[in-house]
Amino acid sequence: MKLTGRILLLCDDPQLVEAQLQGKDLAWTGQPLHYGVNTDLMISGAACTLGYTGAVLGPWFLENFKEVVRKDAVADAGFQVIVGGDAYGSGSSREVAVVAHSGAGIELVVAKSFQRIFQENMVYGGMPFTTDFGVIDRLRGGEDVDTRDFFVALPTFFRAVAEGGGLLEYGKRLLAGQVQPTYETNVPARPLNAVEKIIARKAWTGSGPDGLAAVAPGDQVLCRTAFRGVHEYTAGMVVSLYREAFGAAPMYAPDLVAAFEDHFVLIDEPTVPDNVKKARSAPAKQLTLEMVDACEEYGIRLHGPGRPFKPGVCHRLVVEDYARPGDIIILTDSHTPTAGVINAFAFGVGSTAMAFAFRTGLIPVTVPKVVRIVVTGQPRGVLSPKDLILHIIGDAYFRDEKWRSSPTDTCVIQLGGPGLDHWNVDELSVLTNMTVEGGLMTGVVEPCKPIVEFLKARRGIDVTDELVYPDTDAIYERVITVHLDEVPLTVATPGDSRNRAPLSDMVDVAIHNIVIASCTGGSLSDLHAAADVLRGHALAPGVRMTVTPSSADVASAAEAAGLLDLFRSLGAVVSPPGCGSCIGNGPGIPLPGETTASTTNRNFDRRMGSAGPVYLVSPAVAAASAITGKLTDPRSL
Repeated sequence: MKLTGRILLLCDDPQLVEAQLQGKDLAWTGQPLHYGVNTDLMISGAACTLGYTGAVLGPWFLENFKEVVRKDAVADAGFQVIVGGDAYGSGSSREVAVVAHSGAGIELVVAKSFQRIFQENMVYGGMPFTTDFGVIDRLRGGEDVDTRDFFVALPTFFRAVAEGGGLLEYGKRLLAGQVQPTYETNVPARPLNAVEKIIARKAWTGSGPDGLAAVAPGDQVLCRTAFRGVHEYTAGMVVSLYREAFGAAPMYAPDLVAAFEDHFVLIDEPTVPDNVKKARSAPAKQLTLEMVDACEEYGIRLHGPGRPFKPGVCHRLVVEDYARPGDIIILTDSHTPTAGVINAFAFGVGSTAMAFAFRTGLIPVTVPKVVRIVVTGQPRGVLSPKDLILHIIGDAYFRDEKWRSSPTDTCVIQLGGPGLDHWNVDELSVLTNMTVEGGLMTGVVEPCKPIVEFLKARRGIDVTDELVYPDTDAIYERVITVHLDEVPLTVATPGDSRNRAPLSDMVDVAIHNIVIASCTGGSLSDLHAAADVLRGHALAPGVRMTVTPSSADVASAAEAAGLLDLFRSLGAVVSPPGCGSCIGNGPGIPLPGETTASTTNRNFDRRMGSAGPVYLVSPAVAAASAITGKLTDPRSL
């Protein structure tokens, strides 16, 4: 490509971004670039409801970035190359973020580092990218840069896909018997950690049974999937890609495929602002209809209100009903790691990867580096897994990705230690759910008593013999011991989940909107934790509170325990199960001028559907803050 357009530097300074939009070209002189340009900034949850093609999404690319980018601004200004900082592509697995780049005229992405899902989506969708900032001067010097050269730097499988017309074309050749593994299948055994052991057992060999003797960090292998899932935001795009590539061919193991009506089910609730309903309701219903039609066409089981299978947030339902130890689980959603709490390897993927997996039953995996976190000690009173995971991912080692040595590296945390036994699976799932917020691929919980007890109570199955243990002499990128008595009650300050701060530093932070909800903060244990703080108190004047159970079973159990009546008696809005306010599609969306304390997992700018700062907190801290009207340590009550 030759530079026929302009280069947009996503600077940390809003004035520099605005100057570029107004026609000024900035020289690259090392000025600070925005950390963690996330997929919500690239294409908002509202714009995602409109469709999944470049023509539809391009005008909305980067809308409201730094509060200075308007609709159509990037395309109208003629930008051809975009330049970002570290952790480019954080957040959701939405492949439409890549599509929006193309729709706005972007032909090359340059960044200091890329997040795993977004990087895979660029490879599978054919968007050139590089971490070599020298290309900026080359392009500005008039050089005709061959973007295919960037593929040479990619690992073997990525390169084979990029040079072969994309992942779905590769899938067609695989099904026709025209390709063999791009990796060595006759490898010697070596000690493996739990993550490597799951991947090795599920690796495709090209012929014969699945399974390799060993894998190592950086290897790229195809792995046999178990459960695969989509929801309203992604199902239409996945099935469109599937239909184009594979026609009416049946899906692999359809009994392990499901679609979830969870992201839009609360959009018409009474307390959702009218402007949100007006902007999102109609297109959301169209995307839902596409998913329902696809389920009928391909025989996919469908979860949702009034659907054949029960409603709830997809991640909660996967833990309740589908995940098993040792499984490889994928959904088109970045919070798929939730199921890692069941000693499974669960991660989010884009739409192209899911279409590939629907047909082949396989998914590409870059074998990650593994950091083992050993949790010791006992939680003090209200200390929760939410505090622990915010403390972990906010540490400089993870925030600055010090585990990374190459652009395509991935990292997983393997959680173990006696400290985990103090919490149940509901609570532990918060740890795995939020690994993605720390730039990690997923989290996997080592075998422990809570997993066995949960699956016996929940499904009546004994998985003792299925648990995947790490070898005692396995190799890790790092082993970190966390003593619970050294973990403070922790919050994430607005803008990014990695912005950790001790609650004790948050003095006189006024809170107006409390949200207790989502796949991270709407479990039965979460509702109990909030109720335990709220009993005997009242909400502070002017404080709103919204409670959204994460599944139908959670709602039923909470109703039976009197929790929902307690919340209602205090004036809280209690909604049906669903995703809701986490992505700006339900009760609890911040109103103008409000500051929010939320038990959700993500606090990107405007993520919850409107402007306004959002602090991430535990359910107990959320409840205490509702009582006082400011961020509050529940122990002070």
